[in-house]
Amino acid sequence: MLKITGLKKSYKGINVLRDLNMNVSKGDIYGFLGTNGCGKTTTMNIICNVIAKDEGKIDFDGENLKVGYLPESPALYGYMNGFEYLDFIGACCDYEGDIKERTAEVLKLTGMYQNAHRFIKGYSRGMTQRIGIAAALYANPDLLILDEPTSALDPEGRAEVMQIIGGLASSGSTIILCTHILTDVERVANRIGILSQGVMAVEGSISDIRKLFGTGTAVTISDVNPTAIIEALNELDIIERFDRESNGTVSAVAKQDVTEAELFYKIVTTLASKQIVPEGVWFKRLSLEQIYLGVSSNHLLSTLSAGGTV
Repeated sequence: MLKITGLKKSYKGINVLRDLNMNVSKGDIYGFLGTNGCGKTTTMNIICNVIAKDEGKIDFDGENLKVGYLPESPALYGYMNGFEYLDFIGACCDYEGDIKERTAEVLKLTGMYQNAHRFIKGYSRGMTQRIGIAAALYANPDLLILDEPTSALDPEGRAEVMQIIGGLASSGSTIILCTHILTDVERVANRIGILSQGVMAVEGSISDIRKLFGTGTAVTISDVNPTAIIEALNELDIIERFDRESNGTVSAVAKQDVTEAELFYKIVTTLASKQIVPEGVWFKRLSLEQIYLGVSSNHLLSTLSAGGTV
């Protein structure tokens, strides 16, 4: 749906985007990650033609692709109420259907219908964000771009906004979620791209990126006798190594081509055959935060400089 190649942008001699490549497919919930000031908003503004690029190519799938955009700090007309503002949005985007019906529809979708009679200037930050999402959704966009939709929100406001995004994701929408809040991305995204130093350091599905940074799937086994567990599982040729944790648990790290289901089955059946009943068995995965911090570090960036796409 969206392919960016060699995107560059500088401000007053400072290279914000150096050579950005990015791919978003139809149906993706794409988490676009990076620290504050790394160029995420610049990228979004270029995609939406708010600012001009210096170099690079942006290809959309289809000449009539519609893009809905929620900027980081949406500037809404405070003297309007929710109904008036969204009717205005409908008129601005030349909505072909019944504007009153569409306004009511997006207000209900974002949970703002009951408060739409109030003036926007009296809205909380979370309510303002929800009205902004309603505006971005108004014209049924093919691609929805949300720039920091939960930044500066309290936990309740964040939960409300993420619930809306999760609902859109389950309906098959294509969304770019531009944020530095990693827990939000883990909740809804199927693919991520991590922007660092003006380039896409790594891009792909979260599961594939975990494989890029780990030697294989790991299962953690908790028992009063970790030595017995290691002795029992040593005969399995699918296990690459064992790691003993400080709390006495054992992590069995599989070889790269072993699936989670295969590893779990072999461990459980082998322990059962040895009459060992562990206190618990669970998968151990790299968190998105660990991946993000790893990508952002200089030594991993140098290993990914050849592309980093998985």
